[in-house]
Amino acid sequence: MILRYDHLSRFPKVFQVMTGLRLAEFADLLTDVLPRFGAAETERLTRAERQRAIGGGHPFDLTPRDQTLLTVVWLRRYPIHEVLGFLFDVSDSTVSRYIRRVLPLLEAAGRATMRLPDPGRKQRRQLADLLKETPELAVVIDSFEQRVQRPRTRSEADPYYSGKKKQHTLKSQIAVDEITGAIVDVADSVPGPTADITLLEQSKLLDRLPEGVGALGDLGYVGIAKRHPHGQGATPRKKPRGQPRPPEDVAFNTAFAKRRIVVEHSILRVRYFQALTQTDRNHRQQHTARVVAVAGLVNRQIRHRLPAAC
Repeated sequence: MILRYDHLSRFPKVFQVMTGLRLAEFADLLTDVLPRFGAAETERLTRAERQRAIGGGHPFDLTPRDQTLLTVVWLRRYPIHEVLGFLFDVSDSTVSRYIRRVLPLLEAAGRATMRLPDPGRKQRRQLADLLKETPELAVVIDSFEQRVQRPRTRSEADPYYSGKKKQHTLKSQIAVDEITGAIVDVADSVPGPTADITLLEQSKLLDRLPEGVGALGDLGYVGIAKRHPHGQGATPRKKPRGQPRPPEDVAFNTAFAKRRIVVEHSILRVRYFQALTQTDRNHRQQHTARVVAVAGLVNRQIRHRLPAAC
C-alpha cells in the first residue's frame, strides 16, 4: 500500500514524480473533484434501476481521495492495471472500476479550468514590428498524435493510419492562451490523418473566440484568417514555389515562431503524462476525456508554478 495518500504524501518528491503534481496542486485538485465525487455517488446510489438499498453492497477499498490519486498516477505513469492494483493493494478489476468512475470527474474539473482569453484584461504584449499585421491578442493552436492499437479489420484500421507518423494514431487539438500558456480549449479526438485545418473547423473554436481574440497556427493552419469571423488569424509565411525565401519572410517566421512556441511548451507538459504518449491500450475509448483531464492537471501546474504569468 505504498501509494496510499497518507504514506506517499510524506515523500513530496516521489509524490510529484508519480503524479506530476505537487502536494498543493493535488490538494487544489481535490477541492474540485471531491464535491463532484459526492454528487456522482449520490446519483449512482439513487438511480431508478438500483435494487439494493443505500448502504448495501461492499464498501470501497479506497477513499475518494485515494481513488483520485490512483487515477492521476495512471494518467501520469500509465502502468497496466495489474501493476497499479499491486501498488494500491486492490485487484486489477477494481482499478478499472475506479478509473471509469473518476476519469469523468477529472474531465469535468479539467474543463472548469479552461477560460478563453478576455480582451478586457489589458494583458496584451508589445509585438515586434514584423508582426504588426498579426492579431494583438490571440490563442495559439496546435495538435499532436498518439499511437493507437491497430484495429482488427482493414476497413476499420485505414481511417486511423497516419502517413505522417507511419502508424495508426488519434489526433488531439489544443489551444492555449498566448500570455500564460494555459490550455483554453481541447477538441474532440479524431483519426490521425485528419488535417489540422479540418479539425479546427470541426471544433468550431474560431466561432467561440471572444471578439478581439485572434488565432495563431503553424503551416497546417494556412487559411485560418479566412475562417476567423473577423479575419484575425495568422500563420508563418510559405516559401515561394521555385524561388528562394525572401529575407523578410525569414525574419517574420523567426519572430512568429518565438510567439507561437508557447503552445509547444504546453503540449510538452501534456505529453509528460504517459497515458497520452505511450501506445493507447484502451482501444480509443474515452480518449478526449483523458486529454481534457490532463489539460486540467497541466493548468493547475501553470497556475501554481507561474503565478506572475497568470
